[in-house]
Amino acid sequence: MAKRLDRIVESVFEFGYKASPTLAKFHQDDSFIRGIMGPIGSGKSVGCCVEIFSRASVMPIANDGIRHSRWAIVRNTQPQLETTTIKTWLSWFPEHIFGKMNRKPPFTHIIRINDIELEVIFLALDKPEDVKKLLSLEVTGIWFNEAREIEKEILDAASGRVGRYPSDKMKPKELGDKKWGFWHGIIMDTNPPDDTHWWYRCAEEDAWAVNEFGDRVSPDSFSVDKRWKFFRQPSGLSSEAENIKHLPNGYYERLLAGKDKEWINIYVHGNYGFIKDGRPVYGSCWNDDLHVSDKVECIKGLKVYIGLDFGLTPCAIFGQKTARGTWHIFNELVTDDMDIDSFARLLGQEIHDCCEGNHVLIYGDPAGEFRDAQGMTVYEILKKRGLIARPAQTNNLEIRLQAVKSPLLRMIDGKPGFVLGKNCGILRRGFNGGYKFRRISSGGAARFTLEPDKNQFSHPHDALQYLLLGGGEFTEMRGKSNKPFHGATMSLDWSPWK
Repeated sequence: MAKRLDRIVESVFEFGYKASPTLAKFHQDDSFIRGIMGPIGSGKSVGCCVEIFSRASVMPIANDGIRHSRWAIVRNTQPQLETTTIKTWLSWFPEHIFGKMNRKPPFTHIIRINDIELEVIFLALDKPEDVKKLLSLEVTGIWFNEAREIEKEILDAASGRVGRYPSDKMKPKELGDKKWGFWHGIIMDTNPPDDTHWWYRCAEEDAWAVNEFGDRVSPDSFSVDKRWKFFRQPSGLSSEAENIKHLPNGYYERLLAGKDKEWINIYVHGNYGFIKDGRPVYGSCWNDDLHVSDKVECIKGLKVYIGLDFGLTPCAIFGQKTARGTWHIFNELVTDDMDIDSFARLLGQEIHDCCEGNHVLIYGDPAGEFRDAQGMTVYEILKKRGLIARPAQTNNLEIRLQAVKSPLLRMIDGKPGFVLGKNCGILRRGFNGGYKFRRISSGGAARFTLEPDKNQFSHPHDALQYLLLGGGEFTEMRGKSNKPFHGATMSLDWSPWK
């Protein structure tokens, strides 16, 4: 592959391309889905541009004597597509050499050089119709630029659109019924996402196995044409840093100035992490190094408090308060598009599995007292399934937030008064900036919404607030007894099979 790249690129570009060590391995690999992750400025996007042209140059010759291929290049928004992705593409495939780009949506660049015909379609996924366009294309391959912004469901669906071009009717007659034999698949590049992202799960977690080729693969995807492969570039400050000669002197060193630890960790070192794009609700009260523990488990014989949030994404948070007064949050149950009755069944089973033998107290959103079209409240639906829950004392946002901030700021015998299990990934990501006050566009100083943004992190955090209110933080704020507000419990005749 390296010789192929040198021969092709140096013959058509005004300047040559020399792959970095990680990108060289990326180019030489034929896995169906390949991803490369690294710090900013490491040459990932350029490598993907060259990979597309390189693959186009070795396509089999069709019955018209041309090597045909069609690629989709995808970014999550139109502005990012135009200001970054397309600019990078045209810096390597300038229009005065490779032909004019059609700048009417969908943007298309058709390159015809020697016996190569490469059609490249640029798509943003910020509109439902754009997603439909992607999932109706017939292409050779797809490049997802900045894949951390792409939903896994889109990637899964897109995998069925590659290898559909060129079609069998374009095969040379001498091939007959034989397969074309050309590579097709998906390539991706990204700056590091956080450790709850699908990229992390696919590339790092133990649920993935190693096949006979030495690749990390899904246990049900061992065939050669379904292999996934992930490549990771070194830190920009390491001795093995890549693409340095194409960057200004001291590029990464200058990036350190004025940046927080997490930004440096992600964009300079290329490590997994979470970048805040608003104002975190708990601000400096939260310290990920202090408040997160590798292993927090349900303690037998100790009361379990559960906080519930309802709506279309019902969720439950499980916690306990130790004799010393430390809160241990050990489990989260987060759903999507689930009715309350189904959620009640799921919650009952979860309680049975992780809290059997413990006394359980359940508190929920006070809004759950409103009756639905059938005249039932959420609490009545839960009761039908043997789950006796009670509304938390208040839905006042200021009080709810203080119920979490107080234990976050509390130190007991030199240790934090709030400990979150590392397995509670959604809550953790919310603490690290996902649960936020959204930034409001303005020409002056930064402004933010008065209430937390409603997103996938706000619902579990609402549930956590109800848990802590019911578990005693409400009475502490009122200067009353530490005895918890009289809550509800699971009925003695509860069964997960009802």
